[in-house]
Amino acid sequence: MSRSYGVDVLMSKIGTLKLTIEFVFFMFIIQFSGYDLETRWKLCILYFLMQILIGRYQGRVLLMYDEIRLIILSHIGFFIGSFLVFPISTWTIKKLFGFVLLTCVLFVFAGCNSRYSHKIFRKWFKHNTLIVGIGHTAEKLGMVCFGNGYSLLDVIGYVNCNKSNKVKYVQQKQIVDVNKTFDLDSICSVIKEKDIDTVLIAIPEMDSEDLNAVFEVFKNKVAVIKYLPQVNGLVTFDTNVEDFDGILMISNSRGLEHCLSYALKRIMDICAGLCGLLLLIPLTIFVFIKNRKEGDKGPIFFTQNRIGKNGKEFKMLKYRTMVIGADKILEELMEKDPAIREEYTKNKKLVNDPRITSAGKFLREKSLDEFPQFINVLLGQMSLIGPRPYLPREKEDMGDYYYDVIACKPGITGMWQSHGRSDVDFDHRLLLDEYYYRNWSFWLDVTLLFKTIKQVLYGRGAV
Repeated sequence: MSRSYGVDVLMSKIGTLKLTIEFVFFMFIIQFSGYDLETRWKLCILYFLMQILIGRYQGRVLLMYDEIRLIILSHIGFFIGSFLVFPISTWTIKKLFGFVLLTCVLFVFAGCNSRYSHKIFRKWFKHNTLIVGIGHTAEKLGMVCFGNGYSLLDVIGYVNCNKSNKVKYVQQKQIVDVNKTFDLDSICSVIKEKDIDTVLIAIPEMDSEDLNAVFEVFKNKVAVIKYLPQVNGLVTFDTNVEDFDGILMISNSRGLEHCLSYALKRIMDICAGLCGLLLLIPLTIFVFIKNRKEGDKGPIFFTQNRIGKNGKEFKMLKYRTMVIGADKILEELMEKDPAIREEYTKNKKLVNDPRITSAGKFLREKSLDEFPQFINVLLGQMSLIGPRPYLPREKEDMGDYYYDVIACKPGITGMWQSHGRSDVDFDHRLLLDEYYYRNWSFWLDVTLLFKTIKQVLYGRGAV
């Protein structure tokens, strides 16, 4: 969560570049539509008016997932707005299909343009950035900037405020790389030498007096200054930062009902379930052949009781990734080795589990072992995105988190799967699932879906 001052000039330049590229593509593709010249220009004006109104070229978006949300909204707006260009009486099935195809082509191109323009033209549009702070928050922010090429934030280094005469009450433990650290009192020369245009203040505990002092150092020297406010106690709530006549106000923006969002979620579940069933066929054949080659003639699938919405148990389907009699083997392992017992009691899993088959290892690494759950999704027992489906025996360990978790349908993927999966212990999973419940929106589901697809492709953090 951040608050910013200044104008993001470079990002508006890349926004102009994206608009130009998309305009050229639009004028090229519309030539094959069969529309007359007047209609083409009407559609062109409508299309780019929607993109501009939604804010796609303003340069305020820092994450690709937020850009995807804007692309979806702008193209939905373009499709709905087309009914102003074409009277309803003139629509035919052929015309409707053609316009849907045109919208889809423009949508795909806009997504590719947003992604690759930031990669290809990064050298010319990147932000040379300094992060004020040398502690854990600064380190984490630096890692986010490094892993998120879309924002174009190129972190040059970190600013140490500990020895500054301008800042009175800041003393941080050095966590970030010392070789990339600069002192606040000598930062002006660094700004000129490194051509810094963006500063991120990552010391949330800094009081207003010190914060103002830091602002004075960078004011009129860089184009953009952003800072992270202190938000203790609000981590698991859906919050919205509002400027209340100069006062920073953080409000809980989660409504009681999201009828449209719930409808969109169910539509996404049905579409995903149908697509999942198609992919399930070749994947099942692969698992069958792989198991038989290893002499494993056990069943391909297995069912397990899990806690569903409102605490109602259901039979969850999964590929069998462990040898037959895995539970008995686990008991024997825990009885022989106290370290294994301690690890499983704490995390409800083993990092190097000897019970996993070779086919099961592949399925887990690629997060494909959950694919049979698309059947549960179609049956309405699960959702594509949601909290982890917990075992009945884990209810006692869940504590008060239980009531937040069962307020949602469990999901094939969710917060903990897309935020490290195998690196997340049981307690942290509960925190992530609570966060999901408190902050749920359809757009959060879309974000988590894209994160999951990325992990399936690259295998990051998968079990």
